[in-house]
Amino acid sequence: MKQIAWFFKWILKAAIFFTLFAFALNNQHDATVRFFFGQQWTAPLVLVVLSAFAIGLLIGVLGMVPRWWQHRRAATRDSRATSEKTTPTQPPHGI
Repeated sequence: MKQIAWFFKWILKAAIFFTLFAFALNNQHDATVRFFFGQQWTAPLVLVVLSAFAIGLLIGVLGMVPRWWQHRRAATRDSRATSEKTTPTQPPHGI
């Protein structure tokens, strides 16, 4: 059963790769992105789409960083509080 799932996973990965590859081959025409003040960038359409995706990904990650730091600080604080509760304040009497 594991081998069948592994096989289907690789079939899905191959299908996604070939779909994206065909998209890239079919969209090699130049596209012009016009910025402010008359600036423009001309590149193949697939690079424009890839750049937009990468910029969106970067903005999303940067937007999540403060929340990640907040959760990390809370987890560190909780683990310290838990370790302080479990450590004995006085040594055992036999030592």
